[in-house]
Order: sequence, then C-alpha cells, then structure tokens
Amino acid sequence: MKPLAFTDYDVIVIGGGPAGMAAALAASEKNPKLKIALIEREGQIGGILKQCIHDGFGLIRFKERLTGPEYAWRYKEMAEAKENIDIFLFTFLTKLKKENDLFCMEFTNPEYGIFELKAKSLVAAMGCRERTDRQVNIHGERPAGIFTAGQAQALINLHGFMPGKKCVILGSGDIGLIMARRLTLEGAHVEGVYEIKPTPSGLSRNIVQCLDDYGIPLHLSATVTEVEGRERVEAVKIAQVDKQMKPIAGTEKRIPCDTLILSVGLIPENDILSSLNVPIDGRTKGPIVDQFMHTEAAGLFSCGNALHVNDLVDYVSESGKIAGEAAADFALNMRSEAKKLLPLNIIGKILYVVPQKIDTEAEGSIIFYFRAAEEMQNTGLSLKADGKTVFERKYEELKPPEMERFILPCEKLRGAEKLEIVLSESPQKGIETSSEKKEADNGN
Repeated sequence: MKPLAFTDYDVIVIGGGPAGMAAALAASEKNPKLKIALIEREGQIGGILKQCIHDGFGLIRFKERLTGPEYAWRYKEMAEAKENIDIFLFTFLTKLKKENDLFCMEFTNPEYGIFELKAKSLVAAMGCRERTDRQVNIHGERPAGIFTAGQAQALINLHGFMPGKKCVILGSGDIGLIMARRLTLEGAHVEGVYEIKPTPSGLSRNIVQCLDDYGIPLHLSATVTEVEGRERVEAVKIAQVDKQMKPIAGTEKRIPCDTLILSVGLIPENDILSSLNVPIDGRTKGPIVDQFMHTEAAGLFSCGNALHVNDLVDYVSESGKIAGEAAADFALNMRSEAKKLLPLNIIGKILYVVPQKIDTEAEGSIIFYFRAAEEMQNTGLSLKADGKTVFERKYEELKPPEMERFILPCEKLRGAEKLEIVLSESPQKGIETSSEKKEADNGN
C-alpha cells in the first residue's frame, strides 16, 4: 500500500455527490490555503447524478437545462481543478470520533488500505438511501425481479441491462415516475404506478411528463400486498387502502408481471454520525442545524439529502455551498458556536422546516426550506419574532412533494427571544404571493 502524503486536514467532506462537491468547492474558495479532503465511496464523484440521464438539472445554479451527468461533470471539473482539494475514491469511513476538538476518522480503500485522517471541521454529505421491499412489509417470497427505482435506473442507464419486460411500480416518488417513462421508452410495458397515499408523492411536472404523456395509469390509495413467484416475480396482488392506509378486504386483484419497481421513499444517510450523538430531527431524519448548516456537534455540518430530502439538485448544491463556507470559517476560527441559538417553533400543517434553529446574532441572510404536511390551497405563511410578523407570504397551492424556499435577512430577528413559523389556511389580504418572490427565491 502506498503511504499517505497528508493526514491532517482543515475540512473533510464525506460524500462526493452534488452536496459534497459544492461543499468542498466552497470551502476551497473561501480560503485557498485550507487543506480539504473529499471522500467518495464510488469510483468517481458525482453521486446519483451519474445515472440521471434525463434533463432538467441546473436551471437555477447554471441557468441551463442540463442532464444529471452534465451537472455532475461541471462540479467535478471545478473540484478537480482546486489544488487544495484531495479527492479519495473507493473510500469508506469505518470509524468516527472526536478528540481534542478534532474529528478523527478511520477509512479504508484499495490504494492506502486502512488509514486515518483528522480534521478541524467535518461536512456530512452522505446523501440518502431508498427504502426497500423489506421496509414496506410486502408478503410473499423474495424472488428475482424486485428492484428499487434507483437500482433499475442504474441497470438501464449505466450498465445497459433491462430489469424486466412487464413492470409494476409501487410508489409515486420522482425516481419511480421517471423510471416509468424510461422503461416504456426502452420497450417494457408498465402496468401502472400504485401509490398508497391519496395524493401523489412526486412533483406535478413528473406526473404529467412521465405518466400522462405516455398513457401510464396512476392508482392512488392502492398498494402491493403480496408478491408471487419463487425464482422470478410472476405477479403481484394489489389492494385498495383505507384512510389509515390499511388494505381493504375484498378489493384485492392479481396483476401478472415479471418486475416490481419500488419508489417508496428516501431516508437521509446519517448512521455513521451515531458515535457523535448528534440530535436528529424526527421530521427530516437529518441533523438539527442552524442557518449555517451547523449541527449541535461543534464543527460538524450537514447538507444536501443527508440533511433533508430535496426535490431539486440546485438546492442540494446550495446547502452544500453554505455548509462548506461555514466549515471553512470554523476551521479558521472565524466562527465559533452561536451565542444565541433559538428554536424555530412550527405552528400549523407544516411537515418540516430547515433550519430548525437560528443564530439571531449572526450576519447575512437566512435561507429557509419547508414542506406542507398536506395539500393546501390559499394559505398564508408567516414568520414571527416575539409575536411580531417579520415575514409573510401567500401560497395559492402547497403540496408535500414540492419543497418551498424563502430568504430573510437575519437582522429582522436580532434580539428576539421566541421564533415561530405559522402556516394558516386563511391568509391576510395584501401580502405578497409566492409568484411575486419566485425570481428572488431562485437566487436571481
């Protein structure tokens, strides 16, 4: 094994996807004298984007419509051009602890074997993983022909293999919708997309472009209850569900197929952080952070889909940039722990808000991300400091799959003792609408 040339870093970024690449690049640009390591478990950086060959990426970040590989390639070239970023490929983190204000990590890869690195600050950008058939309690055997949507996407787009010819898709997440179209274009027959909830889980535009345009039916309040087949999937049993999402007796029907594709949700990857006892938000499944993506463990930052599952890669990169800059500041001792960190209390039908806590004494602007807990029309969002409204906006429509975003100058919260974010179903007249602030929210 070849020896390491360097083991002590200012910033280490775990995960070389869009969030990790943006974080490493931002830390590098913050101060070219910093030493940064970017850790990636696959053979090249880019994350899931490498297999997303459809376009629609980069409209906010690059003002262009790019494919996933094109978006990843731009960040890859920028990161590789930085002399102060060391990129480790095929590298896995096996141990993580904190000693004497340093993050001490053990890694393994084919080039260096088992080795240790240390860092003043750490950015967690591990992304998210897909839920599998074992996590949604489908009865039956475990034959060949059951794939997550991401696995099916990789088989077709990266390896050139068709997962099957007659497919059923369970779940209406965005990757599942995109794969319904992809499978159809490659000659497979998609029997239908079945969603256990009464509303779709994917973006509206993907419902139209991936299902409606190809005549693929979407069945709501329905789920797969059983898989038939021993060696290979032969059929699935579908049933309607009630309001508690329990199968309704007598509604079962058998659908012959050779493939079951699962698009039943994503889970942020944060298991490796357990040794640091980082508080996790039960709503997002990611760490609790302030507006700088700083967790409650000093020097640890979280971003991208490891923080909360985003619907646009541009916002993944945006949070990575924030985390990378803040991690660089921390490593340079330019930013200590917040002096006055206030929790943001949620009132109304809000699924989650990021950041969950606010450093009210900090400078700059705060980017908020939130999702509604259910489909709502004509709603009003307000942010209150000590009961006084400092921001408000009207939304004609809110849907859980579609993340919303707004920006607020931190000075508006200066000196506050209590913060609340409120979503009401009867907004006041005269407040700005979401369309009026769309351009600002897109970073233009």
